[in-house]
Amino acid sequence: MTGGLWRDALRRLAADRAAITGLVVLGLLTMAALAGPLLVDWRQDQIDWEHMAVPPFAVEGHWLGTDRLGRDLLVRTLHGLRVSLAIALAATLVALVIGVAWGALAGYLRGRTDALMMRFVDVLYALPLVFFVIILTVVFGRGPVTLLVAIGAFGWLTMARIVRGQALSLREREFVEAAIVGGAGTARIVVRHIVPNLLGPVIVYATLTVPQVILVESFLSFLGIGIQEPLASLGNLIADGAREMETAPWMLAVPAGCLVLLVFAFNFLGDGLRDALDPRDR
Repeated sequence: MTGGLWRDALRRLAADRAAITGLVVLGLLTMAALAGPLLVDWRQDQIDWEHMAVPPFAVEGHWLGTDRLGRDLLVRTLHGLRVSLAIALAATLVALVIGVAWGALAGYLRGRTDALMMRFVDVLYALPLVFFVIILTVVFGRGPVTLLVAIGAFGWLTMARIVRGQALSLREREFVEAAIVGGAGTARIVVRHIVPNLLGPVIVYATLTVPQVILVESFLSFLGIGIQEPLASLGNLIADGAREMETAPWMLAVPAGCLVLLVFAFNFLGDGLRDALDPRDR
């Protein structure tokens, strides 16, 4: 995409109220996750023995209430938001790097190499994510790094398929043929000519991958094979809240509301980027 096309895309994005609202909400949530815990008097693992399972605004200092152990729900939700965002962004970055490189190379080389590379992707698609995570946790233990490796190992597959389809189309363009005639090598053509022309679809899919990863992380933590206590994530906070929803519904409502807000914001931004970068779909 040329500079003029990028300016037109930014102009269309700025006119999309839903996308701008999603971007603002994401900015506010990110700032809250980074700076919020520093502004709260309680640590995420600190127990208030005098105020256990109190509802929001019932006790000064616990604005969103406490859980069944007396831990401040606001600071734990902010820490959970930070962990979920960090894992989602890191896994999305892994998906971008591996998926773009794999798909661009397969689409450019075509033929038998393309078939072999994409069959490998199909084999990985056939593996169930939950069983793979269980195996990793048994071998390496439970933790954020294990969860990141598990999600990253599967997150790039769809990206590779999308990029490969775009690369097959770009392979027939005149500027690629000119580069081949000019003696450019495979690596130079892929890096200098194929990948830069894939940035539009890649950026759009990346914004839609982040909420998918957040939901996967939350689901795995909800099942008990993701982030473990005392470290908080939105998934294990929702799991704790689900067990107490009849007697302490705020324990579920607070992290679940944060998760819903985060996912909707990313989806609104992704839809806006898709419309801005490819206005023909509007």
